[in-house]
Formats: sequence, C-alpha cells, structure tokens
Amino acid sequence: MKSEELKQIVKEKYGKIAEQNPEEKSCCSSSCCGPEVDYSVFSEDYKNKEGYNPDADMNLGCGIPTDFAGIKKGDHVLDLGSGAGNDCFVARAIVGETGKVTGLDMTEQMIRKAKENCAKLGFTNVEFVAGDIEEMPFGEKIFDVVISNCVLNLVPDKTKAFREIFRVLKPGGHFCVSDVVIKGKLSEKMKQDAEMYAGCVSGASEMNEYLQIVEKSGFLNVKVHKQKEISLPDSLLSEYNDPDELNSYHAGDIGIFSITVSAEKPL
Repeated sequence: MKSEELKQIVKEKYGKIAEQNPEEKSCCSSSCCGPEVDYSVFSEDYKNKEGYNPDADMNLGCGIPTDFAGIKKGDHVLDLGSGAGNDCFVARAIVGETGKVTGLDMTEQMIRKAKENCAKLGFTNVEFVAGDIEEMPFGEKIFDVVISNCVLNLVPDKTKAFREIFRVLKPGGHFCVSDVVIKGKLSEKMKQDAEMYAGCVSGASEMNEYLQIVEKSGFLNVKVHKQKEISLPDSLLSEYNDPDELNSYHAGDIGIFSITVSAEKPL
C-alpha cells in the first residue's frame, strides 16, 4: 500500500475518533479499528499532571513524553500529532506565559477540536497548525523542544519524519517522543493490514531500526527513558498469526512495546 493511501486511512480513522462521544474515546476501540481491539492499553494516566484537560484527552497516547522532555519556562515546544491538544496543554503549563506551544496534526477534525479546547482555556500562546510530519510547514531552527505521543509509528517514512524534526529544531535543541515499536518481526498479515496500521501496530518499526533512524538523522545522546510491553489478547493475535507465529509471540521472540526516547541536535 502506498504512503498516501496509508495517510488517508489514518486521517479517516482519527477523524472518526475526534467525532466520537467522550466515553467512546480510545486509541482505536473496536468501533474503529477491527475486531475486539482496544488500544487504550497503550495510554498513560494524565490526571495528576499540571495543565491536564480531560476534554483534550482522547486516550490516544502510549506514554507521557513531557515527563522526560526537559521543557523549560520560556521554551517554544512543537507537538507532532497533537490531536485534541492534551500534550500541548501539559507542555504549556511548563513553558508558562513566556513560552509558546505549537501543535501539528493532519486531521482536520482534531485541529478543530484542539482549537475549541484552547479557546475555552483562553490560551494565547498555544496554536494548532494543519500539516504533514514528513513535510512540516515550518522554517528551520524554530523550536527548542519537539514532543510526540504515539504518532510517529503512524508515519510511513520515519526517516523523513526524524529529518524534519532535526530541521525544525534549534541547534542544541532536543526531542522526546513516546512511540510504539516492535521487537522481532510481525507476521506479514499484521504488517499488511491497514486497520492495524491505523491502530498503532503494523506501522511500528523494529526497536533497533527505530533508534538507528534517529542516530542516522544526526541526533546525539539517544536515550530510552522508559519501555513497557503491550499485551494484546489472543483473540486479536489469532486474527493475524498462524499457530507457529502465535507460539513465537508467546515465547517472547516477538513483542510490541511502548517506549519514550529522547535525543539532542548538536550545537
């Protein structure tokens, strides 16, 4: 499947999520991403975070990148795949009135929801911009920090994504992203299924390959701060794996993990 087709699938799926009722929000519940799937198993609890706004929490994340992002007061932060604004509002609580937060998302419904949430909060230093992570609508060397939460795994060309992150960061700036990665090899059926792609799994890279992409993009001091294995039910795994593949999964030869990783752009 071509890159543009995958992007369109992601837009459609996350557009539907943006329009769901609050109690239905999750990173691909069974209503939008296939049989018996609930990717809220990826998400972390934000409720005690300063700046947390429940209206902006779509349960779409797989970590809390702001915990390890080293954001300072006055920083200009970019959130990639900002959704309804959850991580942006947490970052805004850290940068304060003198800083700025920009959210980038390619889904119109998410941008609209984020702007509505921002208007309710009355923030003047948070903005939401429509655009593609592989070709960001920003100049060079603008941001102090880039964050992202369970989004880069949905980007077809991760090399382009990290090169763009490198481009828009100021010298000495850094990123911190939470993402989904694979250890071992997914079955061909899982990799090819577009529904699973939109559900955060088949678009994920192998962990070592992911970290190599970061290093080859020019970043230094690559560090994995946190990793957590994601348990998926056998009823789902059996949809995409034959018995031998399922045995390999249970033996630990294959695993799906959420990781939070950071790296720095050289001065």
